[in-house]
Amino acid sequence: MRRLVIASMLLAANATAAIAQDSGQHAEAGGGGGLMSLQVNLMFWTLLIFGVLFFILKKYAFPPILAAVEAREKALVDAIEGAKRDREAAAKLLAEHQAKIDVSRGEAQKLIADGRAVAEKMRQDLLEQTRKEQQDMLERAKRDIEAEKNKAIAQLRREAVELALAGASKVIEQNLDSQKNRQLVETYLGSLGNLNVSRQ
Repeated sequence: MRRLVIASMLLAANATAAIAQDSGQHAEAGGGGGLMSLQVNLMFWTLLIFGVLFFILKKYAFPPILAAVEAREKALVDAIEGAKRDREAAAKLLAEHQAKIDVSRGEAQKLIADGRAVAEKMRQDLLEQTRKEQQDMLERAKRDIEAEKNKAIAQLRREAVELALAGASKVIEQNLDSQKNRQLVETYLGSLGNLNVSRQ
């Protein structure tokens, strides 16, 4: 097709040159004619060559050119539409990601708040457990002290009974029944303990 168009153009150029040369020769032979003189022969051949060239171009050159221009225009329209679709998809995707980020941020804040609440509860539980253990230790210590005190008092009573018996034996210098003496001294010491408690 290109060869046909190029051949047509060369043919038209040769014909135009030949007509111009022929008309130039006629003008020299006729002895006149300027730039504005009307040369019917030249005009006829020019119009004929233009018509043939236009027909050839319209039949063989213009359809591919127009098809290429339309294809290019369609490709541009498709590219613009694709860009619009891509932009809308990107905007939608961005909105979805933003929503997911907001949800994740909310969940993270909720997790942080839950973590703080759990930590506070654990702290309170540990404090309560520590207080309870301290209270138990104090109660145990009081019980141990009370037991030791009672043991010491009982030990002191026994020693006091022994001392009292030893002293009484020396004073009276006779051998009394030790079981009976012990009961007497313990009864006496018990009455002294009750007397001291009532005074306090």
